[in-house]
Amino acid sequence: MKTQLVSLFLTASTLITFAAGTNPAHHSCCAPGKEATAPPATLSDRSLYQLDSAWTNDTGAAIKLASLGGRPQVVAMFFANCTYACPLLVYQMQQIEAALPEALREKVGFTLISFDTERDTPTVLHNYRLGRALANERWTLLRGSPDGVQELAALLNVKFKKDSQGQFLHSNALTLLNAEGEIVSQQLGLNSDHAEIIRRASELAAR
Repeated sequence: MKTQLVSLFLTASTLITFAAGTNPAHHSCCAPGKEATAPPATLSDRSLYQLDSAWTNDTGAAIKLASLGGRPQVVAMFFANCTYACPLLVYQMQQIEAALPEALREKVGFTLISFDTERDTPTVLHNYRLGRALANERWTLLRGSPDGVQELAALLNVKFKKDSQGQFLHSNALTLLNAEGEIVSQQLGLNSDHAEIIRRASELAAR
């Protein structure tokens, strides 16, 4: 597994590109459908779905990341108490969702994974879902253990740090996974153009 994780980290790192005119990747958060099919039984060394960490969704159900397989996923890490960067990331994900061709929209998933392992309980995540109008089955909200969050963040090349007020400084990244859980595209910054993720997600969903 260590060899696989190193391979995943290197893959994630090499896929990151910075769009012209983007904001810095690190930002203080407190400054001014259709059911997916099961993933393939055999996953490549580059698949995030090989991770065996346990996660809980906003209904309190325990799941593995592999349950997200079978369709492309747009993934972001966030925390519910964020008042600046995270709402913008979620809004960008909603823009991507709306920009997908209607015939393909049900074939793409959107996953939010919390940094805040203490405060972001299933109830908090569920209220966040409702408050942000994410109430369709294309959206998945997850919380995990501190170790699981750290591991996944490293593989997504997302950095985060908790400050003395309990808020988080973190990278602002949207990552597109294919149906097998492999990173195919990543967008950094809050002012990035997400045309590439829309294009790649549409291509993957049309297969």
